[in-house]
Amino acid sequence: MRRLVASLLTVLLVGCASGPAMADKRVAFVVGNSNYQNVVALANPANDASAIADLFRKTAFDVVESRRDLKNTDMRRALRDFTEKARDADIAVIYYAGHGMEVDGTNYLIPVDAVLERDTDAYDEAIALDRILQAIEPAKQLRLVILDACRDNPFVKSMKRTVASRSLGRGLAGVEPSRPNTLVAFAAKGGSTAMDGDTKNSPFTTALLKYLGTPGLELGKAFRLVRDDVMNATANRQEPFVYGSLGGNDVVLVPAAAPASATNADTRADYELAERVGTREAWNSFIAAHPNGFYADLAKAQRNKLEQGKPPAPVAEAEAKPAPPAAEPVKPAEMVVASRAPAETKPQLSLPPDLPRLLQTELKRVGCKAGEVGGDWDAAARRALAAFNDNAGTKFDIKLASLDALDSVRARTGRVCPLECDRGFRAAGEACVKIVCDDGYVLGPKNTCEKRPERKATSAPRRATGGGGRHCFVYGGNSFCE
Repeated sequence: MRRLVASLLTVLLVGCASGPAMADKRVAFVVGNSNYQNVVALANPANDASAIADLFRKTAFDVVESRRDLKNTDMRRALRDFTEKARDADIAVIYYAGHGMEVDGTNYLIPVDAVLERDTDAYDEAIALDRILQAIEPAKQLRLVILDACRDNPFVKSMKRTVASRSLGRGLAGVEPSRPNTLVAFAAKGGSTAMDGDTKNSPFTTALLKYLGTPGLELGKAFRLVRDDVMNATANRQEPFVYGSLGGNDVVLVPAAAPASATNADTRADYELAERVGTREAWNSFIAAHPNGFYADLAKAQRNKLEQGKPPAPVAEAEAKPAPPAAEPVKPAEMVVASRAPAETKPQLSLPPDLPRLLQTELKRVGCKAGEVGGDWDAAARRALAAFNDNAGTKFDIKLASLDALDSVRARTGRVCPLECDRGFRAAGEACVKIVCDDGYVLGPKNTCEKRPERKATSAPRRATGGGGRHCFVYGGNSFCE
């Protein structure tokens, strides 16, 4: 009988498992141009591009083409090949880090072999932004170009102008994409330049890495958070800007993690069913269907408890014992569907004794818990769960630690609660750093650098000499003589 129950349980566990929904196809093309042949090399673009490509791979993009130090011909060929990959994509992204320039209102990305002796050379030796937009035009839902290319451009300083009226602007010029659901994100607003940064990545890419891969984060909000981080990091000297518009529906670059009702809840329901059967065979079947994760660890602990206790009676002996007079024999099929019994007769799921500590550990991992992690569900733990509710949009009861809350927090990747810093400090990654204002600027009430207010002139006595050797003073418009 036990073997039959175990077999039926295995079929139920495997048959009820829900497969993931088909996701949108996402493709990305990443370029980092650092080693320029005719001007000084840039330090960060290769690092920036490598980090962004890794981000796209970790967030399960279907295609991630990553290239370094592309020459003119190679860059054009790579764009042509990527256009083919974008034809059946729902979301297409191009990220470029390197030199860029604006000539007569047109933006260009500069390959590493460019010479650019004259302004007209840009047409042949550089890649127009319009060509970049054409490469992602086939995508159905979202076309996104991210340009960390607004750095101070050394080509402009030595470039000869063939027409005196032709403009060579600072940074890149603002754009208006002609296609709907198309965004172009600049590291710095049109007409201004961006910083390459003193660390491994530029300030713009550092902020992109922090927010762009957050599952379920609406794209417009992600870029607003990027803007705030960059402005804080640069003392308001660099403001990223996004051109283009999206429709009324939320657009996310990385889909949200599957809700607990579709993943952990299914596993939990299977766990409860195995617990109702309560045999070693039932736990073995559950572990075979769910070999890893929190509930798998619980199931193994339950199985170990059975193995350490008295072994169950042999099947023949169990069947030889007469059933109690008032009880009717339970059929295997009835045992399998026992999970559909009324709620009042369903046993409660055994909670792990260290659930408060487990939940606090996960809350600390996502940035919602400060201080030490303890075994008690105290006021600090309740505040941490309340902060998670506020930032994740959940409504868990903060008075107690629950498996539902643990499942939801475990499903999050990266920081959920923003890093809070004292006045005079700003968030930089996972640390708070002191805000240093430039000369002429002071720290304002909003914790940002503001221009120092001019001092107003104050009335003060002014010494004057009166007639007859008397000494007179002028104060507040009146004269006083000694």
